[in-house]
Amino acid sequence: MNRDRIAAAVTQIERKTGIEEHARMAEVRAMGFVPSEVGPEIPMAPARGPVRMLDMMASYPKGDDDFEMKAAGFLGRKTLQRADSFDVMAAMAARHKRASPFSPAQVAMGRFYRDLVEKHESAGVKCSSLESLSQRSAGSGSDFMDAVLRDRERIGVLRKRIGSGSAMVVRRIRPSDRESRASIMDRRLVDIVCIEDGSITDVLRAHGWVREGETAQAKHIKALQVALREALDRMMGPVRRGGASVAHFGTGCLPVF
Repeated sequence: MNRDRIAAAVTQIERKTGIEEHARMAEVRAMGFVPSEVGPEIPMAPARGPVRMLDMMASYPKGDDDFEMKAAGFLGRKTLQRADSFDVMAAMAARHKRASPFSPAQVAMGRFYRDLVEKHESAGVKCSSLESLSQRSAGSGSDFMDAVLRDRERIGVLRKRIGSGSAMVVRRIRPSDRESRASIMDRRLVDIVCIEDGSITDVLRAHGWVREGETAQAKHIKALQVALREALDRMMGPVRRGGASVAHFGTGCLPVF
């Protein structure tokens, strides 16, 4: 009798474990879901992370001397683009019928900073110094070194504009209200969001402002959004009015150097 009860209990546990494993696998597969609009060539890949679907656009003739933009995907298909932290935050805002928390210029500045840092870190050059700028010689090697050092200088300029302190809107939040004495520096905020593809909530968790199993407070998220917007604006540099020698059209990122 005891054996029958034990066997029944084991069967029930195995059945429950199988259901849980099936649900877990279904959740993993859903993370790599590929819409039918993009075609079968793009494989299902849960490790790909968040993506957004878009059309590949191209310019086509219209009439005798005009052009128009049309979707140019093969067989009318769309494509997938990996979503970064700015895309994720914009999608979350749209889900709640709100505007994106960052302007197109601020997003472009954050992505420019990310691309510049990633390119510089992947250069694979060690023990380089600014003194080598005075030792330029003919050849691609010197050109490569000059480009690496130029990128490092640009990164230094951007990080100097970010500053080494914390935004006023963040410092105004008392430690008793945030449950942590750790302050969030602007540089760390920018790096987590722009380079590490983290969200505002990830920044709060990394600094102990959110307890395990709890959600971030809305006022803390808004404060960090304000701090990040101000940092991105500073990274774009001062806007010089009057005596302009160039014209800028569109809402993209202004020159930062």
